[in-house]
Amino acid sequence: MLSRVRVWLNRTYAENVFFMDQLRRNPSARAVEIHATHGDADSPVLAAADTAELEPEGLSPAGYVEFALDQCQRRGIDVFVPRLHQAAIVAHRADFAAIGTALLAPPPEAVAVFHDKVVAYEAVQAVGVPVPPWWRVRTADELVAAVEELEAGGHKACFKPASGAGGVGFRIITRAPFSLAQLNGFPGPYVSLDMVVEALKEAEEQVDWLVMPRLEQPEVSVDTLTGPDNRVRLAIGRTKNGRRRGFTQDEQWLEPARLVAEGFGLHYLSNIQFRMFGDRPVLMDVNTRPAGGLHQLSLCGVNVPWAAVQLALGEDTGVIEPPFLGQDYTVVSGLRQLRPVSIPAQREVSEPLPAVPAVPAPAAAEPVVVQAAGQVLPL
Repeated sequence: MLSRVRVWLNRTYAENVFFMDQLRRNPSARAVEIHATHGDADSPVLAAADTAELEPEGLSPAGYVEFALDQCQRRGIDVFVPRLHQAAIVAHRADFAAIGTALLAPPPEAVAVFHDKVVAYEAVQAVGVPVPPWWRVRTADELVAAVEELEAGGHKACFKPASGAGGVGFRIITRAPFSLAQLNGFPGPYVSLDMVVEALKEAEEQVDWLVMPRLEQPEVSVDTLTGPDNRVRLAIGRTKNGRRRGFTQDEQWLEPARLVAEGFGLHYLSNIQFRMFGDRPVLMDVNTRPAGGLHQLSLCGVNVPWAAVQLALGEDTGVIEPPFLGQDYTVVSGLRQLRPVSIPAQREVSEPLPAVPAVPAPAAAEPVVVQAAGQVLPL
């Protein structure tokens, strides 16, 4: 009988409750026990885990590595999926391996390349992957020069931090002055160039932004599963065009994603994003971690989180082809139960797991619910 697998997700996105569900519903019918840590006591990820702890605040990256090693040793972690302080953690892969923990994350060299978007764009261009025009700016004068050059070419300018994840800090430049029109409805991404320039001039420190043309839809996020031998086992594109979402196996998206994943050793799970610049796809971003929407690939008949855990445990999955591509869908908010206490009751490690539960049983007290994006509905 195969032993249970103990998986730890550190401070991660609320959507990864679905990642956890898929691990428990794995096609191998293998018992999985999940440990979670977070800085927010009311994170649904903590409630969905079998055991959970609050993470200490204020740790340096080196201090966090010590915390992580202690967690792995005390909790008997087989596979650790790090998001917070990923770069510091993967630099100590040998230390985790020495206590029996496999890291489900790329090697430090790959993480370093894609931490900085300028370094990433220069690197992927060298292997033949197209990128949009870009300018690195730190001052108001550099920003204005980049915006004027883009506008002269007929493009709308936007900017985002040179390092960072998701859409944090993304803004679209407009020449329109600030007015009541921008106070109607919900806040949007548009910001007046004059306001940005004034803020930069008043700031006491430089920014580090990437300025580029606003890219057009569709946006295609290619989820890749790559072995430690640098061979891609799975690549599926998730398309987004307004509310409508779907899947693609078109090589115009998959081929450059494979070049990036294999060329830079993006082991295990990564997410490589493209948009259109004119009539061709260009690289937008590379995430060296599982995407929040990875669970949506279940609509294509594959359980990618479990396949990644298998690879981390040294069990080769072979090449995985989706048996079909799911129909177009949209994403809506859903409900997830929270525990009535700040930290879920802890199951003793020696206590046997129930068979492969889809969702952990709620506590006996009246539950609290939280909205979490990520439920999918067909269109």
